[in-house]
This record gives sequence, structure tokens and C-alpha cells, in this order.
Amino acid sequence: MLKMIQRMVPRSPWLYRINAGSCNGCDVELATTALIPRFDVERLGCKYCGSPRHADIVLITGPLTTRVKERVLSVYEEIPHPKITVAVGICPISGGVFRDSYSIEGPMDQYIPIDINVPGCPPRPQAIIEGIMKACELWKNRLAEVK
Repeated sequence: MLKMIQRMVPRSPWLYRINAGSCNGCDVELATTALIPRFDVERLGCKYCGSPRHADIVLITGPLTTRVKERVLSVYEEIPHPKITVAVGICPISGGVFRDSYSIEGPMDQYIPIDINVPGCPPRPQAIIEGIMKACELWKNRLAEVK
């Protein structure tokens, strides 16, 4: 019965944001994708959710700092499969300007598989929307593989 309902009623992906030690530049740009009608992610069928257990697409900002590393990894593990991970900004990709700092654990992909990179410091809202669109496509493909 549940499988039949899942096939009949396709759902939209839910987004969850993880701040791994960001300077908040990328977080401000993510807010524009949620709050400003011009860049609204809801027009793509996406919604932000407050729990990692409901998420389908994870948006990660900031370099992975020593202080939050264990929390970020444990929250990431709470997200059900199939999940898509989007690195928003240059910091999760390479560490950005914080790269050689004593408190940076390294690029995020050493700990978490990254599916899509959205470079920039901070990336423009249009680039974030494009990354989310690619993530939606990838999520739908992975969801079809699971069924």
C-alpha cells in the first residue's frame, strides 16, 4: 500500500541547511533564496524543513571547523537516503580564506560526499538556485533508482 501511494503522489524535495562554521555570507544569500520572491525556491517545488530527518537535499555552508565537526557529521547521518549534498560557497569546497587555519578540518568532501558544488564567496542567489535545481534532478533520479 505504501509503495503504491509513493508512486501515485510524487513529492517535492525538502531542503535542510547545515552551517559548518560559516562567516554567514552564504547563509545570507541562502535566505534570499527562501524569502525574496524573485529567487524563491518554492517555485521549484522545494521547501526548507527544520529537521534533518525530513530532509532530502542538504545545503552545507562554511568550512568544517573543529568545534562543530562531530555535530555536523552526526546531523548528516540523521538524514535519510537517498540524500543529495550541496556545498554552498567556496568554504565547504576548499576551506576558502580559512583554508590553512588551525581550526579548519579540511575540505568537506573528506568527511561527507558532496554531490554538487556552488562556488563563490558568497555565491549569487542565481547560482544557488541553479545548484538546487541540479540537486532536485539528481534527487529524483536517485529516488527512481531506489524504487
